[in-house]
Amino acid sequence: MVKIGNIELPDFPLLLAPMEDVSDPPFRRLCKMHGADMMYSEFISSEGLIRDAIKSRMKLDIFDYERPVGIQIFGGDEEAMAMSSKIVSAVNPDIIDINFGCPVKKVVCKGAGAGVLKDVDLMIRLTKAVIDSTHLPVTVKTRLGWDDNSINIDEVAERLQDIGVAALSIHARTRAQMYKGHSDWSHIARVKNNPRITMPIFGNGDIDSPEKALQYKNEYGIDGIMIGRAAIGYPWIFNEIKHYFKTGEHLAKPTVIDRVEAVRNHLTWAMEWKGERLGIVETRPHYTNYFKGIHSFKPHKQQLVTLDRPEELFAALNEIEDAYVGYEVV
Repeated sequence: MVKIGNIELPDFPLLLAPMEDVSDPPFRRLCKMHGADMMYSEFISSEGLIRDAIKSRMKLDIFDYERPVGIQIFGGDEEAMAMSSKIVSAVNPDIIDINFGCPVKKVVCKGAGAGVLKDVDLMIRLTKAVIDSTHLPVTVKTRLGWDDNSINIDEVAERLQDIGVAALSIHARTRAQMYKGHSDWSHIARVKNNPRITMPIFGNGDIDSPEKALQYKNEYGIDGIMIGRAAIGYPWIFNEIKHYFKTGEHLAKPTVIDRVEAVRNHLTWAMEWKGERLGIVETRPHYTNYFKGIHSFKPHKQQLVTLDRPEELFAALNEIEDAYVGYEVV
């Protein structure tokens, strides 16, 4: 059993990564249905929360069926991080997570996200400001370092644990790599095998199949895996991995009907949470991933991304079900 503060997770938990414009309540609900053990919100700007920015405040929405769930914040100012920690604590998530890994330029340029990897002392001050401002367990997600010449994850892990961080998720790339190239989990294994490290260590990066999940579990000895991009449009990956761990066999791939049902739920929940118009528009980018690899699907996708009324969209989904009865997804 893995523990984060007083939160008990299953042995070798599977976590849904916080992803901007992806890990919202409708998507998290689908991942929970399909086996995610713990999930995180999209990352939230500490300055945005303090300014009472509507988009930032919406990201604080969590629901009991999601638990355990963490809210992730980012920022480069100690006072702002402390204040946002108090705001987040008021909505009572199970965990507050700090993002020190986002490589996007607009975040890094503000001295936040992966930008903090250049200044470990600042990282520690920012983290301590959050820890001192909440009663909740605080976790961190970060990268190996700024680039190949400044990999500092060993120092980062020890210093974060020393000030009270409850768990650490490590994306096995540097900021310079962005999301490209090979992820190197040997650095994560070294952190995990450090006798000083007692907090849970979760690995992240390139896990896109049950086989790879089992290989990395056995090879690197981490406490659990965080899955990000591989879950987009494919929430089934969590249960597929769990089934493979238990049996060594693969679950049947989700059928087109399964995929339509997931899309129908995603769209319905998005409209309920965001409002009809925004729910429809913001679900559109997900269709490509839900129906990836389906033969001759382009005309159907074109319909889905152009229709504007719920009844038309649901009718189009019914047509897709009828068109692909008996179709086997490879």
